[in-house]
Amino acid sequence: MSAQTSLDALESVKPILGSLRAQVHAHIKACQSNGATDDEIEVALDLRHQTASARRRELVQLGFVVDSGVRRPTRSGRKAKVWVTTPPPEREAPEPTAGYTGTLGPPPPPAL
Repeated sequence: MSAQTSLDALESVKPILGSLRAQVHAHIKACQSNGATDDEIEVALDLRHQTASARRRELVQLGFVVDSGVRRPTRSGRKAKVWVTTPPPEREAPEPTAGYTGTLGPPPPPAL
């Protein structure tokens, strides 16, 4: 496969990936504190393992989902991590930085 073909393939699935990520997040969030394993996500959303786990991993990397510390058996009987959504961060205005002038670049030199 050529590099251009790979890039074209990536561009064609970008909208789908975002939608699938949102579906995975919504499912985990709907499970509340019970959370969901990758296996449970696959079944609930009718996704292949590779698709479900990749979208959940993206959510972990973005900070929207974390390992709850709980392990639960999958359909195969193996123990799997249970994922839960993170609470939304509190949005507080950052403290002004000393010397910040509201412009890009270093602060102006002190007046003489």
